[in-house]
Amino acid sequence: MSSSSAQPTGRPRQIHLAAHFPGVNNTTVWSDPAAGSHIEFDSFTRFARTAERAKFDFLFLAEGLRLREQGGEIYDLDVVGRPDTFTVLAALAAVTERIGLTGTINSTFNEPYEVARQFASLDHLSAGRAAWNVVTSWDAFTGENFRRGGFLPRDERYARAQAFLDTARELFDSWHGDEIVADKESGRFLSDPAAGAFRHRDPHFDIEGRFNVPRSPQGRPVIFQAGDSEEGREFAAATADAIFSRHATLEAGKAFYQDVKGRLQRHGRTHDELLILPAATFVLGDTDAEAGEIAHAVRRAQVSGRTAIKLLEQVWNRDLSGYDPEGPLPDVDPDPGEHTVARGRASVRSVQDPLATAREWRQLAEAEKLSIRDLVIRTSARQTFVGSARTVADDIDAFVQARAADGFILVPHITPGGLDVFADEVVPLLQERGVFRTEYEGATLRDHLGLRVPRPGAAAAEPAGVEEAAAS
Repeated sequence: MSSSSAQPTGRPRQIHLAAHFPGVNNTTVWSDPAAGSHIEFDSFTRFARTAERAKFDFLFLAEGLRLREQGGEIYDLDVVGRPDTFTVLAALAAVTERIGLTGTINSTFNEPYEVARQFASLDHLSAGRAAWNVVTSWDAFTGENFRRGGFLPRDERYARAQAFLDTARELFDSWHGDEIVADKESGRFLSDPAAGAFRHRDPHFDIEGRFNVPRSPQGRPVIFQAGDSEEGREFAAATADAIFSRHATLEAGKAFYQDVKGRLQRHGRTHDELLILPAATFVLGDTDAEAGEIAHAVRRAQVSGRTAIKLLEQVWNRDLSGYDPEGPLPDVDPDPGEHTVARGRASVRSVQDPLATAREWRQLAEAEKLSIRDLVIRTSARQTFVGSARTVADDIDAFVQARAADGFILVPHITPGGLDVFADEVVPLLQERGVFRTEYEGATLRDHLGLRVPRPGAAAAEPAGVEEAAAS
């Protein structure tokens, strides 16, 4: 099956769509009566079945390894936590049939044998629908939950992540196929003596033994990577089947797309071997004007006064609880020190120069007469697609045809029912114009994504295609 990035002449590029169960964050409008639990299995089931009904490629789960803190207290939006990723995905495998199951699993505080065994098992249980989003962790705060505590510098995190993934691939590939044969007369199993045998030694891992899960339906789970740094882009170009990006404007998307795709050749890969799938939010209305009004209300619900102060503290690196969120920005400058007022959030490190950011924000607030809350709403993430169903379908299609993305991972602001309106109104329009499937054509996630099953020992998925763990 060919990838969406290599369509026959005259045929529009096919769109990939996925659904992100958003975890715990300020994207979800908790105050909406339609907002449900983020831990009860019924929520996951409804969300996954809606995505499967709409013929989406996969469901995506983020992961949090520790409740985040701010000012020494658990951040209020994190109180409910997240269930274990493998437990949820394994359970979903039993109540779905075709949709891919993608889990975010950390390479900094886990071990290759354990993770490879879990993903290979999930791939068998789901009949070839498993995918792994490989991430790293940057902070000692998260590391305190693990025996190997502390943290790794950025270059060492990526070196460990690469070694981790290389080791996991060796484990996946330690079985080449049908090495086990049942001898019914003797009641014994005959096996290749080399089946599952492995030995890996590098500065990070020194392991040897026999991998006890035979080769799975996809050969290996699909590998995702989420990141935008130089190291993250290079890591994805070398190893990933898909990259989960944050570039949601057309021009930024095209630049990112060209940059990452342009790195593939030096790793012996083609453009077809890596899909670029930005995260995207959406707000739908009967008209574009109505959708705009709803989007404005959603943003104000997402950023309450208290949340605005919390988010500003992450840039200022100070306690700002005494400031009025409807008032002006603080006169005091951010604290550029090494300590952080928020712990366990990768986003805190995303502001490279807080003093420069503060100057820019003060100029913006003065020019547009913005309060703290208004400014945070203005500068924080906004809805990617806003409009009627037809407008949103047009915009999504335009992104993919312009090679600004291969598709999108959709993050609704209501869980679990927020995906329903997209499935019912936008998907049929994409199907009508021939850019999105009306039925699944294959059984595995590699089939959905247009990725071939890799040969044992191949560095990456053959043509058909880590950044810090995101706080989501």
